[in-house]
Amino acid sequence: MARVLVVGAGLTGGACAALLRGVALVRVAVWDKARGAGGRMSTSRSARDAACTADLGAQYITLETERAGPRRSFCEELLSHGILKPLTAPIEGMVVKEGSCNYVAPQGISSVVKYYLKQSGADVFYEQHVTHICLRDGKWEVSRKMGPPEQFDVVILTMPVPQILQLQGDIVNIINESQKQQLESASYSSRYALGLFYEASTRIDVPWAAQYITDNPCIRFISIDNKKRNIESPEIGPSVVVHTTVTFGSEHLDSDPAEVQQLILSHLERIVPSLPKPASIKCQKWRYSQVTKAVPNFPRQMILHTQPLLICGGDGFTQSNFNGCIDSAMSLAEAVKSHL
Repeated sequence: MARVLVVGAGLTGGACAALLRGVALVRVAVWDKARGAGGRMSTSRSARDAACTADLGAQYITLETERAGPRRSFCEELLSHGILKPLTAPIEGMVVKEGSCNYVAPQGISSVVKYYLKQSGADVFYEQHVTHICLRDGKWEVSRKMGPPEQFDVVILTMPVPQILQLQGDIVNIINESQKQQLESASYSSRYALGLFYEASTRIDVPWAAQYITDNPCIRFISIDNKKRNIESPEIGPSVVVHTTVTFGSEHLDSDPAEVQQLILSHLERIVPSLPKPASIKCQKWRYSQVTKAVPNFPRQMILHTQPLLICGGDGFTQSNFNGCIDSAMSLAEAVKSHL
């Protein structure tokens, strides 16, 4: 039985694992360094009430119906299971492309990735921070910060490109100079996200579910997250999500998180002075928020080694959206299937 390891439980990793389900004599494992699924499609919970949630990464999914191609079936499957629903809540300042549809995830955007991981039947392990990848007797020996190394016949890397380049072991010499230069040319924007969680009885009286901000140096986007997802309930407190501008994110990338949080809150108070005091707050730093330049000449994935197979993919090889991640997942799965 061939052991396949997918590193990264984001959308690309989850969808790739699901596409490998049913491949004869293959056992898939998924490792992620975080405490839960989603990657940059993560949904955070209030420290005081687990039912109160907020999407701190991706806010909604956009599908261009004219050019959807095989991705359409992925979206239709998610719609048929109620994982996605059309976005109907009012979002101020949103640019709607003709021929495209926007969808929200009522149970949080991470439910999309969780759906694929469940469909995959893979063994999923969190808090598994991969550090070294070495060749041992024709297999990949993968080491992590906690736990013993394990051996796999195929390794699929779906984390942000800079994290691939940080891996130690034989992989350092396996990536040739040309590949290294191409991987190093990928670039990402950085930003912060703030999740504000409220008690069940709290009312937030604004006429919108979300809005894009164009005239503030700190804040780019604000969402009344439960309102955006159409799940307003008297039993569950509302939540607010704030995304900073890319400029603010890069300027404060290595600043003290408490200071950053206070800065964002002070700007938020000026924009929405009526906001009540939250019961709890989460400050999330997205060092690799969105791809600004993908790896050139390797659309969708890059094979680093063939025997045994070591391959990498993700939005760093396409674009930071649903389409890009699904395209990469399909390409990765096809490469693995043809290899096996």
